[in-house]
Amino acid sequence: MLRLAVVSTLLASFAVAPMQCTREPDPTLRTEDSAGDALWQLALEFRKKNDEPAAQATLRFLVERYPSNRHVAEAKRQLAGAPPTASTGGGP
Repeated sequence: MLRLAVVSTLLASFAVAPMQCTREPDPTLRTEDSAGDALWQLALEFRKKNDEPAAQATLRFLVERYPSNRHVAEAKRQLAGAPPTASTGGGP
């Protein structure tokens, strides 16, 4: 009888356990910033404080070290002299 209860409990716990899947998580749903995202925000802060040399240096570092980051295209555009776009929150 005890054995049946233990087996039943184990089976029930396996039935409600979360299933693990092998697919990659959606990057738009992440809960933490990546290092590249943090650098982008840092460049924004430097621009807000009118520290353009620091903003430019931060953008260059972002482009060099994190070339696959989602902000790199806009960072390159701004490093080439283009103004920030509205879609980037005023940009750096």
